[in-house]
Amino acid sequence: MSGEGAEVRTGNALPMRNIPVGASIHNIEMKPGKGGQLVRSAGNVAQLMAKEGKYATVKLPSGEMRLLPIDCKATVGQVGNIDSELVKVGKAGRKRHMGIRPTVRGSVMNPNDHPHGGGEGRAPVGRPSPMTPWGKPALGYKTRKKHKASNKYIIRRRDK
Repeated sequence: MSGEGAEVRTGNALPMRNIPVGASIHNIEMKPGKGGQLVRSAGNVAQLMAKEGKYATVKLPSGEMRLLPIDCKATVGQVGNIDSELVKVGKAGRKRHMGIRPTVRGSVMNPNDHPHGGGEGRAPVGRPSPMTPWGKPALGYKTRKKHKASNKYIIRRRDK
């Protein structure tokens, strides 16, 4: 069931104001009525930590603690299909049937296709750090804007 009158039972979706603190939740809305955006992939679960005034504090699977409007809906319990991470695809053809095209390494491309490309034989990266195909650092590079409006709703970042 979904809505205000739904009982707090696994699989039911109701506003966070009606869910007890400490409960496991998934498929969480970020704006009331917009539909679930957070914690939707197989086996994921978040935890409702506190409720104060207009906001609820939720601990996300990444470790981030975040404020969300208390009127937003969430589904009680954990997302199913927990064993999906254990599946071995097995062959390239099965991946193609899923609509995923072959992944080509940057090091086997030409310099005009990728920053890792070019060189004689099997050459190393040849730069201070690995890069994306567009020349941005691939590891540890912060991409979040410093003055983003939603920063005030994040209580604790995942990496702190």
